[in-house]
Amino acid sequence: MLGLAFTPNESKNQMTRLGCLLGFAGCTGLSMGPLLDAVISINPSIVTTAFFATCVIFICFTLSALWAEERTYLYLGGTLLSGMSTLFFLGLINIFFGFQLLYQVHLYGGLLLFCGFILYDTQLIIAKHKNGDNDFLWHSVDLFLDFINIFRRIMIILANKENKKSKKKN
Repeated sequence: MLGLAFTPNESKNQMTRLGCLLGFAGCTGLSMGPLLDAVISINPSIVTTAFFATCVIFICFTLSALWAEERTYLYLGGTLLSGMSTLFFLGLINIFFGFQLLYQVHLYGGLLLFCGFILYDTQLIIAKHKNGDNDFLWHSVDLFLDFINIFRRIMIILANKENKKSKKKN
């Protein structure tokens, strides 16, 4: 991701930047391997359900951002970034104390936060494009991170529900 960020957006660098984007996406996919392995061991259908739920969420929030009045959701930026720092500190506190409530707030709050980031990032990309910023590779990183974070959280939520169901049966 740093290679993509620090390589200038020029036509001669497009293939290098695309390679950086593909490398980042590949590494992100590899880092999700242990989570996917754990979820598949619980119930393999969770992965497809989480993927389709993420796609539906992503499409709905993107269409909402596209059809909204111009720059309506850009005002969410400060609130979303404050929420992100709050989730960071909650996660840090939860490492030391291990409260289930903090874990749930972090999980569901993060899901809500990244849904808001879809609205914000979509309108920010539109505003940047209107101002002449045509860096489509960096814009795709913003949306990719939103998608991955929502997918990860939905998968964890569904796996936790499936675990609770299987423990009740036993």
